[in-house]
Amino acid sequence: MDEQAKRILLDIAKTSIKAAIKHDPKPVVSCNHPDLQGKHGVFVTLKTRGQLRGCIGHFLSDIPLYQLVSEMAVSSAADDPRFEHHRISLSEFNELEIEISVLSPLTRISNPLDFELGKHGIYIKKGFCAGCFLPQVATETGWTKEEFLSHCCSHKAGLPANAWKQKDIEIYIFTTEIIKEKK
Repeated sequence: MDEQAKRILLDIAKTSIKAAIKHDPKPVVSCNHPDLQGKHGVFVTLKTRGQLRGCIGHFLSDIPLYQLVSEMAVSSAADDPRFEHHRISLSEFNELEIEISVLSPLTRISNPLDFELGKHGIYIKKGFCAGCFLPQVATETGWTKEEFLSHCCSHKAGLPANAWKQKDIEIYIFTTEIIKEKK
């Protein structure tokens, strides 16, 4: 993705987040940049002074990337259930760090350890339980592959920590293109 497309996505995310924080109507976004018309999955992560303040995304999309970024930016700021009682305030908007992760398609793996830490994100699914970690979580935590899988099972998917070892578990990997402001 070229630098202009990245800047457009960051601007869309910032405008959408600010409207959500102020409880203004969702802005109408439009974009004709060819790199932003594709239907990709995306996660928007928000942090203040390095502390997580929201992260919401979708693996699949039936709308163009620029529209999904707007929707996920609003959801990250206003709907992440982990911050239900402590939403992002207007006073912290200027300190907000926005990270957009554009996802590759999911690829199912049969060997749970057949991925590269820091390069691949994981999506674990069993029945109605599912959870994921973006690739950068492995880099930020320093976990081993086994720890990465165990934490995803127990903290994200609501499964036992060792569920990734079971035969009926579905594990998918993906890569991301990360877009963030340089502060």
